Amino acid sequence: MNALLFAGQGSQKPGMGVELAALSDGASKVFEIASSVLEYDLLALCRDGSAEELAATEVAQPAIMAVSLAAFAALTEKGVPFAAVAGHSLGEYAAMVASGMLSMEEGFALIRYRAAAMGKCAANSNGAMAAIMGSDEETVAKICAETEGYVVPVNYNSTVQTVIAGEKEAVAAASAKFAEMGKRAIPLAVASAFHSKLMQPAADEFYEHAKAFSFRKPQVDFYSNLSGEKLEDFSDIPSRLASHIVSPVLFTKELAAMEAAGMDTFIECGPGKVLTGLVKKTLKGANACNVEDAKTLEKALESVMSK
Repeated sequence: MNALLFAGQGSQKPGMGVELAALSDGASKVFEIASSVLEYDLLALCRDGSAEELAATEVAQPAIMAVSLAAFAALTEKGVPFAAVAGHSLGEYAAMVASGMLSMEEGFALIRYRAAAMGKCAANSNGAMAAIMGSDEETVAKICAETEGYVVPVNYNSTVQTVIAGEKEAVAAASAKFAEMGKRAIPLAVASAFHSKLMQPAADEFYEHAKAFSFRKPQVDFYSNLSGEKLEDFSDIPSRLASHIVSPVLFTKELAAMEAAGMDTFIECGPGKVLTGLVKKTLKGANACNVEDAKTLEKALESVMSK
C-alpha cells in the first residue's frame, strides 16, 4: 500500500514547483489558489525569489506547502492510489488537505496564520535548530540535559538522526559536544527553535485563529507527529495543532506505525528528498521515492506502477 509523505520546513529552494506547475494542470491550480489566498504571486516568488527570501518563515511555509500539494496533484492526475498520509511538521498541513480534512483554500488560509504567528515569534526569540547525525536518541537527550541553557531534542527523524532546538548559544554548545564525539551537527535553515517552548507565544496566537476552522475526518488514514500513531480523535484539532508547534515530532515512531499497518511504498511530495532518506534509513526494505519536478515524477510513477 502507498503512503504519501509531505515535506517540512527547511526543504525550500529557489525554483521549486515551477516544473510541476508547467506540466500539470492540477499543480498549476494549486499555485493559483495559494496566490489568491495569500494575495501575492507565490509561483513567481518560488521561481524568482532568492534562497534568503524563501527561507523566511512567512514565505517558506506556504511555499513548501504549495509545492507539496502540486506534487500531490500531479500524482493524483496519474491515478496513483494511496491509503495513508503523514507530514513532517509543516507537512501535516499539506497532509490535511490531501486527506480531505481541509479544502485547499482552507489549508492555505490556515498556514498563512501559522506562518505569521511563528515568524513573529521567531523574530522575537533567540532560537536555533541543528540535526545531530549518527547518535542515538538517549545520547542526544543526555547531552542536551547536560548543556547549559535551554536545548532539547525536538524531531525524532530516524534511528541515526535527531534534531535539537533551543537557545542559539545552547544549541551551539551542544553541537560542539557532539563534534567532539565525532558526530555531525548540521545547523538547519529555519528562523528559530521550532517545536520547543520558545514557540509558545506562536502556539497561543495560532490557536485563536485555528479554532475558527472546521476540520473534517480524513478520507484515508492520517498519521500524527504528536503521537507517532494513526490519528483517531478528531474532536479538537485546533488544540492539537497548537500543541504541535511546541511539541516534538515523533517521525520515527510514525513510520514504524505505518509500516505495521501494511504501508510498503512511501512517496514524498515536496521539495527535496529528506523524508525519502529517513524512510530508507528507518524502514529496511521499504520502497521510497520523492516527487518535486518532472524527472522525479516520472521515476516515482515507474516505481509505483511497476509494483
